[in-house]
Amino acid sequence: MASRDIVTYRTPASVLAGVASAVFVVLFLIWTVLPIFIMFVSSIKDLLEAFKLPAVGDWSGVGVFFEFTPTFKHYVDLFTQEKFGTYFFNSVASALGSAAISVVLGSMAAYALSRAEFRGKKDLFFWIISTRMAPVVAVMVPLFAIFRYGGLVGSTPGLIIAYTTFNLPFAIWILKGFFDNVPYEIEEASMVDGSTRLQAFKAIIPLVSPGIGAFLVLCVLFAWNDFLFASIIGSGGAKTLPVATSGLVQPQNIQWGKIMAAGVVTTLPMMLLGLVIRRYLVTGLTMGAVRG
Repeated sequence: MASRDIVTYRTPASVLAGVASAVFVVLFLIWTVLPIFIMFVSSIKDLLEAFKLPAVGDWSGVGVFFEFTPTFKHYVDLFTQEKFGTYFFNSVASALGSAAISVVLGSMAAYALSRAEFRGKKDLFFWIISTRMAPVVAVMVPLFAIFRYGGLVGSTPGLIIAYTTFNLPFAIWILKGFFDNVPYEIEEASMVDGSTRLQAFKAIIPLVSPGIGAFLVLCVLFAWNDFLFASIIGSGGAKTLPVATSGLVQPQNIQWGKIMAAGVVTTLPMMLLGLVIRRYLVTGLTMGAVRG
């Protein structure tokens, strides 16, 4: 029997849509990747080479941009003169600490709201998420007064509590959707076998682990990129990377080389984290999108 070739006809509209999509993707990549590339290249340039002007008639300036001798002086100065090692530790400690607390407490509260039935459950759930809707600036003054009274201003524990204050309602709201997708029959079977409610809760944790992992990453990102809490609550002894980078901008001297190097140090860990767990992040974020 002779084989028949399947011929696919594409309409002009579909061809135009494909070309438009490809152009959009290319422009989006240029828009997002080019600034990061320029920041990295500028961080390994000497100050004179960074501000070198192109020759007359060279409107692109591409040749001058790549004419330099690489140097890691700015990175060395960051960790020797500017104490960026301490600021990096503060960022890691506050981000991971707040993420861990938010996920542990949030998963317990989300499980309770998902399984328990009581009067005013919907109102309580809305009140929890409404606390996350408030602008940070609106509550910064009372929070600062409370933290100063408790001696938490300028400390890493204070910064962790501040981040947890805003991450926890979001954790409860997101994780409840994950627990709603887990059939209750799994816990019933576990409790019939003699398990307690806590043991049944532990038994379904592996089923929602992609969602918990995804939200853990989101909490780390929120805390890592924060500037307002770190500049006010963490002022002094708990300065983080974003605040330390802004301190390099001085009225008399803007240290462009160190600023570019600090930008790389701040963004690179989160970019690597996103690349490593991108598959699990997508799986976790889509896990609670559809109710079972």
